[in-house]
Amino acid sequence: MPASDDKQTAATPEAAGPGEPGTGTRTPSRRALLGWGGAGLALGAAAAGGTVAALSGGDETATAAASGSAVPFHGAHQAGVATAVQDRLHFAAFDVKTKDRAELVQLLKDWTRAAERMTAGLAVGEGAFGGLPEAPPDDTGEALGLKPSRLTLTIGFGPGLFAKDRFGLEDRRPKGLAELPKFSGDNLDPARSGGDLCVQACADDPQVAVHAIRNLARIGFGKVAVRWSQLGFGKTSSTTPDAQTPRNLFGFKDGTRNIAGTDGAALTKHVWVSENDGPAWLAGGSYLVARRIRMNVETWDRTSLQEQEDIFGRDKGKGAPVGKAKERDEPFLPAMLPTSHVRLAHPTSNGGARMLRRGYSFTDGTDGLGRLDAGLFFLAYQRDVDKGFVPVQRSLARDDLNEYIQHVGSALFAIPPGVRDTDDWWGRALFS
Repeated sequence: MPASDDKQTAATPEAAGPGEPGTGTRTPSRRALLGWGGAGLALGAAAAGGTVAALSGGDETATAAASGSAVPFHGAHQAGVATAVQDRLHFAAFDVKTKDRAELVQLLKDWTRAAERMTAGLAVGEGAFGGLPEAPPDDTGEALGLKPSRLTLTIGFGPGLFAKDRFGLEDRRPKGLAELPKFSGDNLDPARSGGDLCVQACADDPQVAVHAIRNLARIGFGKVAVRWSQLGFGKTSSTTPDAQTPRNLFGFKDGTRNIAGTDGAALTKHVWVSENDGPAWLAGGSYLVARRIRMNVETWDRTSLQEQEDIFGRDKGKGAPVGKAKERDEPFLPAMLPTSHVRLAHPTSNGGARMLRRGYSFTDGTDGLGRLDAGLFFLAYQRDVDKGFVPVQRSLARDDLNEYIQHVGSALFAIPPGVRDTDDWWGRALFS
C-alpha cells in the first residue's frame, strides 16, 4: 500500500459476543425479540474456534487461505479491492425501495455493523440461536462453525441513487458515475444490469460468501430488494503476481499483467480516486465496472489450438506471449495478430489505461438448448472509467475473441472509501 495509513487496521479485540458457540446462556434482549436492530454492537476479534489473524491487503499465501484467517474490515480503503483475490464470489445488486433518506442511512449503518461481524467470523447481531423462540434469529446460521475464510464485503453506489427527487444526492453525484456507453456487440439484459447499490462478497468458502449476502438482504427486507446476483468461482485474475496465474474457462491464463495489491504507486495512479478528482466524499474510493460475459464454450472447444493461441496472443500451455518463453515476459505486440486479445487490451494500445481486475468464472446451468450458460463475471476497479474501462473496451471491438463471447450484463458503481473505525459506516461522507 502507498502509505501506512492506507493499510487495513484490525478491529478492537473483544470477547466473543452473545450467540457465539461456547458463550453459555444469556437472557433474551429486546433486540432478540424485535430482530436485528443495527444499534452499535461491539465487534469481537475472536471468532468461534480460534483467534482471528489479520492479513494485510496484498498478502496471499496457501497458509493464509487454509487457515481461514480474517481480513481486517477497517481501513482507508475498502477491503475486497486490492486485497488478495479469494477463490469464491457472491455479488449482488440491489434496488432501493424505501423513499425515506433516514431509513436508507440507518440501513447502511446496520449493514456496516453486520459486515464488521461477518468478516471477523462472528454471527450477525445476537446470533442464530439462543433467543426467544417466538422471534426470528439475528443470523441465518449457515456459517456457524465456519472460519472467516478471508471474507471481504465491498459496497458500491449506482447512478440511480443520485437521481433527482430521491435522496437529495443529485448534487453529489460523481462525474465518473455516468451511464456507460453502448459498446459494439453488447446484448445487455436489463434484468442482469444496473442497480442502486451493490455488495461484493469474496471468500475462500462459498458458503461464507453466500451467507454474507443472504444476511444483508434479510436485514434490508422492505427497504431494498435484490435486483440480480452472480455466483463466481475460480478467480480469473490475481492481485498477487508471485502467485500462480489462474485460467479462464477457455483454458488460458488471464490477468498476468494485473495491478498488484502491493503496488502502491500503481494503485494510487490507476485505482484510488484522489481528493483532486472530486467529489470529496469519494476520495480513497474507486469506480467498479461489472460485466457478465457469456462465453460460447461449445464453439470454442471445436476451434483449433493454433487459432485459439492466435486469438489470445499467448501460448496455451505456458501462458507466454507470442514469441516469448515465459508467461511474465514483456509482450512484443508486433509479433501478434492486430486483432489478438492481448495486443488490443495492452496498456500501450490504449494510452496507458490500466485497471485492477477481480474477475471470476461462472456456470449457471444450461440455456435450454443444451449449451452451458458459462462465462466470465468481469470486475474491474479504476480511478477514472473514461481512462480505464471505456478506451479498452472500445479497442476490443476489433478483438477476434468476440466471435466466442458476448457481454450480456453491465453495471457501474462508485466505491466509497473504507470504514475507518467502529463509529464510521458505509457512505457516511456521502450522506453527511
